[in-house]
Amino acid sequence: QVQLVESGGGLVQAGGSLRLSCAASGRTFSNYAMGWFRQAPGKERNFVAAISRDGGSTTYADSVKGRFTISRDNAKDTVALQMNSLKPEDTAVYYCAAVRTSYTYSYYYTEDKYAYWGQGTQVTVSS
Repeated sequence: QVQLVESGGGLVQAGGSLRLSCAASGRTFSNYAMGWFRQAPGKERNFVAAISRDGGSTTYADSVKGRFTISRDNAKDTVALQMNSLKPEDTAVYYCAAVRTSYTYSYYYTEDKYAYWGQGTQVTVSS
């Protein structure tokens, strides 16, 4: 199994930036494609961004494209989500997730693909 711990959430004004980090432990991190999801109060959890095992392939939800950037450091077993130009509608609990895959260049954007989840970190954007 792999354990995931998110950090970096907080309160920020609209237009500001935050950088979320997810630290992985327990298995070989580079064997896992990674993703970020978020869940706003009273809503379903939704896809935000995903990255392949080697970090060379990424994909984003339309709502965050051009504002958020996902990256990973396989030497440090971490994945990050840089969030710029934040909006009040970005307010949510953000979760990182991992899926073991044999495909180096694949990413996954559906929740059911991911077997491992962190506990989440709260992001609140004030207007």
